[in-house]
Amino acid sequence: MTTSAAAPNGDLRSGSALRPHAEQTYAAELEALAKADDRQRPPGWHLSPWAVTRYLLGATLDDGTEITPKYIGSRRVVEIAVATLATDRALLLLGVPGTAKTWLSEHLAAAVSGDSTLLVQGTAGTSEEAVRYGWNYARLLAEGPSEAALVPSPVMTAMARGSIGRIEELTRMPSDVQDGLITVLSEKALPVAELGIEVQARRGFNIIATANDRDRGVNDLSSALRRRFNTVVLPVPDSAEDEVRIVTQRVEQLGRSLDLPEVPTSLTEIQRVVTVFRELRSGVTEDSTTRVKSPSGTLSTAEAISVITNGIALAAHFGDGRLRPADVAAGIQGAVVQDRVSDGVVWREYLETVAREREGWGDFYRACREVGA
Repeated sequence: MTTSAAAPNGDLRSGSALRPHAEQTYAAELEALAKADDRQRPPGWHLSPWAVTRYLLGATLDDGTEITPKYIGSRRVVEIAVATLATDRALLLLGVPGTAKTWLSEHLAAAVSGDSTLLVQGTAGTSEEAVRYGWNYARLLAEGPSEAALVPSPVMTAMARGSIGRIEELTRMPSDVQDGLITVLSEKALPVAELGIEVQARRGFNIIATANDRDRGVNDLSSALRRRFNTVVLPVPDSAEDEVRIVTQRVEQLGRSLDLPEVPTSLTEIQRVVTVFRELRSGVTEDSTTRVKSPSGTLSTAEAISVITNGIALAAHFGDGRLRPADVAAGIQGAVVQDRVSDGVVWREYLETVAREREGWGDFYRACREVGA
């Protein structure tokens, strides 16, 4: 038996990475766009705003290269986001969970800077060092304060390189940590008081932050910090057709990256999951004839993608290789029923008043009832 050696220093660029970064996955598209891009590029940008927008929304280049759409939604929303990054204001992507905030911020950074990895993940435990700088304490104790002992944050690194820095879940960070960004965004400089120096941002630097106000434990931005951002609200998909396209595209991408066995994509099951989620989110059936209760969860597009991907894995490994209602029943119930008592009532009522009576949904109704039993 032979074994393959690990790449030196843990390098996963050979293709073994479970989820390559956007600039790795779409390197060929970014290169093709750069060659075809003859428009003015802001200082430090790898592509012009026009080319960044084409990368995000998809296009066919003059040489026949297909640029796959990364974001399915309003063109104007994307144009405003891209234009913001070309100014001196930072960009805040705001929306309920599952509206592709993280996905869009990653692809924006990849297209603008060629690097989406300068990321700070906001949590209740995020410290000020995560957005400013820290210290290598072994060197600090041995040598005292020095540039060699300084550990730059992703934000500081982005400033020094003239790149895009990303902050996920900004409103989950404590308020005093959030306010550490004010000097960075207003002065475009980060003082290092211990060394008597400052890091000045190079041209091309900016920040993309994401936030939502639906989850518990969020900290509102101060008015001073909010003024430094241009806020772009990402809506849920306008139509069921758009949501089906998003789910179908992402499921196919995830299937390839996870090396799932080939399972014919069942448009019927995808449409059914999307329909259930949209009706429960809105509180009314798609024909506007029946009112339904909404559960406590968000039932986002991201959760629909997860339900279908899990169903494909079940169909491939334990079924007949075709996605059927029984394969998505457990996943969809798990997504809807977050609270066993209140959400359980909502789900049972939906099954009995909507799914049971809907033509062509008999197998789905029975599969869900079996899982619930």
